[in-house]
Formats: sequence, C-alpha cells, structure tokens
Amino acid sequence: MLTIHAADEVRYAWEGGESVKDGAVVVDGAQVAAVGPLAELTERFPDARVRRWPGGVLGPARVYEAPLPVAPTPRERMHAVLKSGAVAVLAEYADTPELRAAAARNDVVVLMRTRPTAIIVDGRADLAVFDETGECMATVCAGRLVHRRR
Repeated sequence: MLTIHAADEVRYAWEGGESVKDGAVVVDGAQVAAVGPLAELTERFPDARVRRWPGGVLGPARVYEAPLPVAPTPRERMHAVLKSGAVAVLAEYADTPELRAAAARNDVVVLMRTRPTAIIVDGRADLAVFDETGECMATVCAGRLVHRRR
C-alpha cells in the first residue's frame, strides 16, 4: 500500500541540503517511491493513503549514537530508540544477543559506526517527524509507522 507522509517541511538530509515546504514522501512498502511537494505527489499517486503531520518537519530517521535508553526489556529499549526518531543504533551499544535480536525484530539497523542519513528515492523508508521543540512526533522504520505521538 502506498502511503504519503506529508509535513510543513520535508528535509532530504538534516545537515544542509534541499528542503521542500508543504512537502511529502511517498512510501511503497519498505522503500521511498518519491519526494516532493504534497500537491504534486497526491496528483501522481491518487490512490495513496495520506498521513499529515501538521506543525512538523519530516526528514530522515536518525542514528542513535549513545548508550541505549534504560528499560526493563530489550524490546522496550528498542522501542525507546524508535520513539526518539532513530532507526539505527551503534553496535557498541547493542552489545548483547538479546539487544541484537530485538533490533532485528524491529528492523532497527545495527551499525559499526555512525553515518549520514538522507531520504533517497528507492532507498529504505526510514523517516522521522519532529515538532518545533525537537520532540519526535512520528517514526517510520523500513516503511512501517512504528511511533506516533498523540
């Protein structure tokens, strides 16, 4: 199912680069199908479901570069990472078989070192929406909405 994630602004990368006001990202399964102005994408993909994130800035999901949040179970630790707008963790912090298994079950990427993130057509659909205070409103991991702030 095609889903269009729309926000007041879409940034292709957090560190510089292009941005689109009233932009959107089209997600097809686990991949990004298109990026651009919302009006253009709803015309190109008329049957897609549209998720609007008013007041938000949508960009690539982040890499969690610190020790994982404390929680009672590995699954809850990964969920806390997803709630922060990150879909990747560093291997040095996912250092037990249980944490790596929880990461794999949730499609969280385990990286040997940090890397820049970007929204790329045909790339994995890892997105995050942040409000004006920097708090995560929503996280999309491999095309699935895994966190939504109410």
